[in-house]
Amino acid sequence: MRDEPSATLSVGRADPVAERMTTPADIPDSPPDDLRFRRKVRIGESIRELWRARELIRTLTERDLRARYKQAVLGFAWAILPPIGLLLVFDVFFHHVGNVSSQGTPYELYAYLGLLPWTFFSSAMTVGGISLLTSMTLLNKVYCPREVFPLAAVGTAAADAVVSTGVLIVLFPINGFWPKATSIWIPVLLAIEVAFTLGVVFIVSAGVVYLRDLRHLLPIALQLGLFITPVGYSFDVIPRGLRPLYALANPLGPVIDGYRRAILLGKSPDLGLTAIAAASAGTLFLGGYLLFKRLETGIADVA
Repeated sequence: MRDEPSATLSVGRADPVAERMTTPADIPDSPPDDLRFRRKVRIGESIRELWRARELIRTLTERDLRARYKQAVLGFAWAILPPIGLLLVFDVFFHHVGNVSSQGTPYELYAYLGLLPWTFFSSAMTVGGISLLTSMTLLNKVYCPREVFPLAAVGTAAADAVVSTGVLIVLFPINGFWPKATSIWIPVLLAIEVAFTLGVVFIVSAGVVYLRDLRHLLPIALQLGLFITPVGYSFDVIPRGLRPLYALANPLGPVIDGYRRAILLGKSPDLGLTAIAAASAGTLFLGGYLLFKRLETGIADVA
């Protein structure tokens, strides 16, 4: 009979466990704000970490170059065959059939100065866009800044571009034409080109991991980009009123036009369009890198 008061007391008192029970409607769809993980990107710390991994970038670049050319019969000649092939196609269809103006300069030089930056961009996008997926085995075994993989791909494309420049050196004496003194603008234009390429590669390489459809869309986008970028034709084809907007959306256009003006025509690049292209490329580079670092923590898990 001693247990009866206790039983009576428990009946009259609310069960603490029952009080904590909630219905499915009371369960939140997402964790509270104070429990959410927020990736804080510190640019200075990221750059220092990347600098410490510079030898890894060099090693990955050498590995890609060896894997691509070591057992190929033609070796590094494959770096110059694609732009030469496109040059022949452009010479037939744009120059002879379409009568595209080269502004009084040899069309071979005019077109090749457009093909060099485009081939660099296209190669960097093709390899760098899927660099995280193709390096997933190494990425899951070795801790390193994830951006070393797209950077190594861009380094491989840069090595190919340096080799391809040899064709340009040969084309000048063949056509009896020589670079002008205004070629001193090349470093400025090259910096804009590299910044734009890196920014796009950072965005695409991280995006492909989370959205695999981008991997199939990438070759189509590059094929379309070849024709909407003034590679085989003059930048003057674009209506004057649309050129600032075009320079903002595609900095490669003013860069290619700048190369031609500085190297072949002896003129300075269009400073207004070049400034717009520089601002666009710089913004894209910084924004692409920040986006990459924010998505970096989930790359291994998603892939």
